[in-house]
Amino acid sequence: MKTDFVCVNGIEMEYFSFGSGERAFVILPGVSTRSLMLSAMAVSAAYRAFGEEYTVYAFDRRRNMPDDYSVRQMASDTAAVMQTLGIADADIFGASQGGMMAMCIAVDHPELVHKMVLGSTAAKMDDRGREDTKRWITLAQSGDLTALTAELIDTLYSENTIGKYKDVLLHMNDGMTDYDIRRFILQTQALDDFDITGELHKIKCPVLVIGSEGDKVLPPSQSRRIAEALNASLYMYSDEYGHCVFDEAPDYKQRLLDFYHQP
Repeated sequence: MKTDFVCVNGIEMEYFSFGSGERAFVILPGVSTRSLMLSAMAVSAAYRAFGEEYTVYAFDRRRNMPDDYSVRQMASDTAAVMQTLGIADADIFGASQGGMMAMCIAVDHPELVHKMVLGSTAAKMDDRGREDTKRWITLAQSGDLTALTAELIDTLYSENTIGKYKDVLLHMNDGMTDYDIRRFILQTQALDDFDITGELHKIKCPVLVIGSEGDKVLPPSQSRRIAEALNASLYMYSDEYGHCVFDEAPDYKQRLLDFYHQP
């Protein structure tokens, strides 16, 4: 596995990559409380099956995020890094906010996208989602990381996952710094104003939308709306999985590969 960073257009962005395949597979993660780079080993292990036919890239958000950092700008910055690395015609997986970024990239830079999977995402936040993110921001601003962690666990994961891994999950924000808190708040604030519904018709690449009936943050209706607007394939997991179904369901990665393998 390789870890590195790119400087382009005045931004710095860290990423890691692994695999030896000729094609590019790009992972765009959702909002995070800590840098994606801290999870590099876990992510590479989870996606090891992609390494033979792909070179896999996972991009963190840029360093030193500006105030009022929009999802569209996150996507633009990531696209600039992809172009700098010579990545084009990639198979992309965007999870949650990463799915929002993926849609922006497919609209603004279609040459970068071959196929796209959108996991647990939305084309526009609804009131339910805004209520959740408002609570997250309030807790983060208060500095009560224990309460924030408990709220995130309850909102993002299924009861089954919480039952099995709660002791581990309770420590996921240990060591979170003021810098981390600011990054988390800026990413979360960006969700509220995101709306790409009027541009979905511009997305021309093949798309698979995956959601979960148990998603408390971006409910299953959000996935259905995107799939209908794009005339895309749709797979819905049952309510035994939550928003983070992409980490919970054992067959999730294989579903991605099966879709990318389709002619």
